[in-house]
This record gives sequence, structure tokens and C-alpha cells, in this order.
Amino acid sequence: MITKQLKNSSSTSPVLVTGLVCGLLFCVLLVSFPAAARDWRVEPGIGTLQRAIDAAQAGDRLLLTAGIYTGSVNIDRSLTLSAESASGSIIDGEGSSHVIRVAAPDVVIRGLNIQHSGNVAEDEDSGIFITDRGDRTRVEGNYLENNLIGIYLKGPESVIVRDNEIIGSRFHRMNDRGNGVYLWNTPGSVIRDNVIRFGRDGIFVNGSRDNIFSGNHLSDLRFAVHYMYAHDSEVSNNVSVNNHVGFAIMFSDRIVASNNVSLGDTERGLFFNAANYSAIAGNRVVGAEKCVFIYNANYNQINGNSFERCQIGIHFTAGSEQNEIYANAFIDNRSQVKYVGTRYIEWSRDGQGNYWSDNVAFDIDSNGIADQVYKPNDLVDQIVWRHPLAKLLLNSPSLQLIKWVQSEFPTLHPGGVTDSRPLMLPSAPPLSLSDNHGNLASVAEVSN
Repeated sequence: MITKQLKNSSSTSPVLVTGLVCGLLFCVLLVSFPAAARDWRVEPGIGTLQRAIDAAQAGDRLLLTAGIYTGSVNIDRSLTLSAESASGSIIDGEGSSHVIRVAAPDVVIRGLNIQHSGNVAEDEDSGIFITDRGDRTRVEGNYLENNLIGIYLKGPESVIVRDNEIIGSRFHRMNDRGNGVYLWNTPGSVIRDNVIRFGRDGIFVNGSRDNIFSGNHLSDLRFAVHYMYAHDSEVSNNVSVNNHVGFAIMFSDRIVASNNVSLGDTERGLFFNAANYSAIAGNRVVGAEKCVFIYNANYNQINGNSFERCQIGIHFTAGSEQNEIYANAFIDNRSQVKYVGTRYIEWSRDGQGNYWSDNVAFDIDSNGIADQVYKPNDLVDQIVWRHPLAKLLLNSPSLQLIKWVQSEFPTLHPGGVTDSRPLMLPSAPPLSLSDNHGNLASVAEVSN
């Protein structure tokens, strides 16, 4: 349109028209093909990193030489921050606010040591704080220590946090500590192959969806992974060691929890509270007070798991009867199942039940299924759970008589779990106890 108007003007020469058109085309080319990304070599010191960020253009790469850079640092354009070598580039927040704040998309933070954020919980002080402008940020291969919160994703989409080591705070009160990775309303984000130790929760997610937490090693925490109102997500192939609770899925639906390992978590290996329509498969829990605790959670498929050497294999309550539980292995738990109720619940599916290490049974037809129905709880169990002091009478003639009468007259069974097709052997071999670095871990090593 500009060219047409120029041509119709009697006072405009063809040379001028041609020049203006070429100028316009040159401007279009500049917009279409921005200047090539530039590498900046940054030296340590007070304020040197922030000055380099302010001077850089979107897409530039800042290579940090070895030494200490003072924070707080604000990244407001799409940049890459990485260590020039493995000799140690340290960004130190000096105990104030966030060490690094990201407020731009497509930022990459790689190979850095990030330490000493502030310790004000109300300000959410973090080693790396990513705002809702930080879509597609990648945080890779960093070492974070002495930060209140390690990495906080507050509102961005599709962030990747992987291969980092996060050593959390060690305040005397665990609830005063921050989380290793904290996610809020950050759909599509992936937390993968990180090592997280100390702090409050290893990975805490609240009000998000479509997240993946996979391949992480989490130890010495309150909860290894803690879900709150986080639907349609996956937690898989993680290792939880010596935490209070391994994997807590709460108020979240359609979760895939698969192939996780809980070793020596003191209270619960798996915990499901108001978690529905989820698939819990291939997990292994060893040595917790309760391998699994299910509270007000229904319509879940729980299969192919191994629950070993816990005080209680599965404890379920508060209307949690509508779950399909089959093809699991219950091995050497003091009580295999705790259920205080009167409903009759079947734990088998399509002719396949569960393996029970305390089930002394025969398999005459050699089909892998025990010839007798297995009931993990009896009337005496119900009495003891309702009246704990009755444990003092477990070996008394009266309780022994109750057990004998119930065995001779099964119709007297007070309700509870029944496995009509108990397995003679576990349906699958135990998972290998290896962390995300490929090192074999044993229960003995964990306890040390």
C-alpha cells in the first residue's frame, strides 16, 4: 500500500521509491533474522553477574569462570547461565532473598553452585525462584545448598529440573525448613533424576497438574514426594530412603505411581488420602511402620507391588473399600492387613489374588493358586484393633478358643478382606534396589 501511494504521487521520483522499499525490506529482514546469540565470559566479583545480564540480549550465553558471584540475581530475558568449567562457579545470595530469580521464558541455568538464600518463609526465599514468566526454563546439573527452598516453580509452564543435587536446610524443627523442589500451578513440568537430601519435603506440589516426577533419589526428609491437589500426574522410578513418609498422594486424582522404592521410611512407604482413579503398580516398600496407608481413597488399581517387613502391610480405613488390590506380594509383615470394618472385601481379580508369606497352603493342581481361600484378618484381630489392651490376652485360652471356633465355622468370620485366589509365589520378581546413579543399595546399607 505504501508503494502504491508513492507511485501515484507526481512529486516522488522512482529512485526515492526504490530506496524506501529497500529500506522497508531491510527492516523486515532485521526483525526476521535477529543478531546471532553471543557468548559472554563473566568474571567473579560483586555485581559482575547482574551487570552482564543487564548488558546481554535475549538468546545470549553467559559463561561463568570459577569463583564467587554475589546475588541476588534477577534474570529478565531469555539467557543461558552456565559454568565455564567444572572447577566451581558459585552464586552466593549472602543470606538475603532469592539467589536467582527468573522472570523470562526459555532460561537455562546449568552447572552452577547456588547457595545461601534468605531464610524468611513468608518471602519464599529460594536458591532458584521461577516466576510465572519463566515458561520452559531448564535447571540442569546444579548443586544447591544452604537455601531455604531449593528450587521454586511458582506458576511457569513446562519447566524441566533435572540432574541437580539439592542439600536442604537442617533447622532443628523440620516444619521450619523449606522444600527441595516446590511446585505451584506449573502444568507440564518435569522433575527428573535429582538427588535431594534434608529440608522438609523433597518434592512438594500444590495446585498443579500434568507433572512428572521420575528417577529422583530422596532421603532424610519429612515426605519424599508430597502431592496436594495435583491431578493427572506421574511419580515413577524414585527412591525414598530414611524419610518419615515415602510417597504421599493427597487430594489428587488419576495419578500413576509406579516402580518407586521406599526403604526404611519410618511411618509410611505409600500414603493415599482422597486419591482416586489412580494406578499404583510395581512399587516396593521395605521396613516402614505401615507399608501402605489408604484413607478415604477409592477406585484405584493396586497391583504388582511388594510390601515387605512392615509392622502393617496395608492399613485402609474411612470408606476405602472400592479399590482393586491384586497380584501384590505381602512378605513378612507383622500384620498383613489392618481393616476395622464389617464389609466383605474381595482382593483378587480375573482369577489372580495376592501372595501372602504367612499363608501355609497347598496347590494340588499346580496352577500357582492356593487351594484354600486366604483371610488375613480374623475376629481376634478385630478385637485387638478396637481394644489395644486386649493384646495382653493374645495367648489366653479364651482368645485361642475364638480362633479355633472361627477356623472350624468360617461363617462366623466378622467381615474383612478375603483373597479367593491367593498366589503360591509372588507374581513378579522384586525390583532391584538401585539409585539413579546405578549403584546397588541394600537395606543394610540404608540402615547404616
